[in-house]
Amino acid sequence: MAEKRWLNEDKLALILGLFLFALSLLNLAGHDVLGWSVKTNVWTSVEQIFSPATGTYKTLSGLASLVLSYVFITALLAAGVKFLGGSVGKFVASFTVVFFISYACFALGNYATIAATPDTLAKFKIPWSLGLTGEAGFIVALVAGIVIGNFFPKLADSLKEALRPEMYVKIAIVILGAELGVKAVDAIGLASSVIFRGLCAIVEAYLIYWALVYYVSRKYFKFSREWAAPLASGISICGVSAAIATGGAIRARPRIPIMVSSLVIVFTCIEMLILPFVAQWGLSSEPMVAGAWMGLAVKSDGGAVASGAITDALIRAHALSAYGIKYAEGWITMAATTVKIFIDVFIGIWAFVLALVWCTMIECKPGERMKFSEVLDRFPRFVLGYVITFLILLIWCAKGPDMLKLGKAAIAGTTTFRLIFFILTFFTIGVVSNFKKLWADGIGKLAAVYVVCLFGFIIWIGLFISWLFFHGVKPPLA
Repeated sequence: MAEKRWLNEDKLALILGLFLFALSLLNLAGHDVLGWSVKTNVWTSVEQIFSPATGTYKTLSGLASLVLSYVFITALLAAGVKFLGGSVGKFVASFTVVFFISYACFALGNYATIAATPDTLAKFKIPWSLGLTGEAGFIVALVAGIVIGNFFPKLADSLKEALRPEMYVKIAIVILGAELGVKAVDAIGLASSVIFRGLCAIVEAYLIYWALVYYVSRKYFKFSREWAAPLASGISICGVSAAIATGGAIRARPRIPIMVSSLVIVFTCIEMLILPFVAQWGLSSEPMVAGAWMGLAVKSDGGAVASGAITDALIRAHALSAYGIKYAEGWITMAATTVKIFIDVFIGIWAFVLALVWCTMIECKPGERMKFSEVLDRFPRFVLGYVITFLILLIWCAKGPDMLKLGKAAIAGTTTFRLIFFILTFFTIGVVSNFKKLWADGIGKLAAVYVVCLFGFIIWIGLFISWLFFHGVKPPLA
């Protein structure tokens, strides 16, 4: 019984995330133990949808990879639920339904006509697509969850044992740290001036964006601090990861960062459809400014990188046809990716800063002295896991190109699990979202804050910061 008293979902997410990370580290010794996990591809025919994550298991069918992933994740989570005091039998039954509906939604979102970006249309032999990338699957899962939660209440109630969106997203964020550790080293090997400018740009973004969104939320929309802080982090910094980390740091009720996360994904899709074409129209003469702007303005990782890739293709095509200039491929995307990576890296630091502020200035009672142990206690454990996995792979991969290659192999398996947990997050967010209750709780006002802040100043301040640090920097010629 002792385990049940000290263990909660936050600590369980840390343990499970670190367990998956530890398995991935066996790659560093030449043992690929997670490469069988299911990878979902952008597809035009059904047989293309699923495949194993790595070439080590290329003889394994995509369907077998999906089933193995289901069995492994179900066993892992069922063990955790047992220690949390839940019913393992009820969890397995409901999780089975949740897993396969969620994954079907993700597969649908990866259909080429929905997901293929403009630079990949020729590859898939299709004339056009919505260009939403595979992250459209998250939106499909969210919508499916909302339909079930609001129109099929009996089904939603039968799934309640597996409706744990906060735990799923925290596991995903622990894993995300490892991916960013590898990507950060990869970025260090790129042009040093772009790295320096990217660091300067994200520091400016944190100091300006967050404060402005927080102020607007409090002053003009009358949100409490509990709502305003996750909203400021979600809108201004890095979407889902930042909102969840902030919610943990200030001890907000779990549904608050979850609601913010839902809005982030919806608005990311809108930005991806608009901003690259605006960049092509107005920033063709400043391609690196355009790339950095995507990293600062688009809030999800996949969305920012995809927007950078779309912008890269659009601006290079325009520069060639209009000016006869042939820029090297990938540099505009690199600017977007570099800025986004360093924004993500700072999430752990920001969560700690907010925990410190809340302990010393907001929730400290008169005559009480702030205890550092209180700051550590409210610092989200899953963010600690994020920092640990990031630092381990950052240090390892920085040793040289061979180590970096091993690091990339290590995250190949964990990336698939991170995506699975994100899929589960968005589907279960939808199922637990009662529209009447959400409207009463202020989802309409949240969306209004998002629209006002995003289109009122975040996009434009991001453009100014990008111009300030990347103006005059050009990609090399091909």
